[in-house]
Amino acid sequence: QVQLVESGGGLVQPGGSLRLSCTASEGSIRTYTVGWFRQAPGKERDFVAAFHRSNSNTYYADSVKGRFTISRDIAKNTVYLQMSSLRPEDTAVYYCALTQTVLSAIRNSKYYNYWGRGTQVTVSS
Repeated sequence: QVQLVESGGGLVQPGGSLRLSCTASEGSIRTYTVGWFRQAPGKERDFVAAFHRSNSNTYYADSVKGRFTISRDIAKNTVYLQMSSLRPEDTAVYYCALTQTVLSAIRNSKYYNYWGRGTQVTVSS
């Protein structure tokens, strides 16, 4: 059973930056597509970004494109989400997850098999 641990969340002012990390306890992230999702209070869990296992391409939600960057360090078995130009509407619990689903499904949370517990990101002045 793969365990994922997120870290790096916190309180940041609008316009600031944070880097989230997601480390897998076993297996290799190379064999999975790794996704980041977020969930604000009272809202559904939304896709943020993904790093595809086969083509190493990255995919983003329109709301974060140009501001967030997903990357991975295979040696550390860790995926990162660099978040810049943060806005109050980015406030949410951020989750990382693993899947081996097809490319067309990577934005859908129901196809992810392993999830971390999440890390809180709060953007406020």
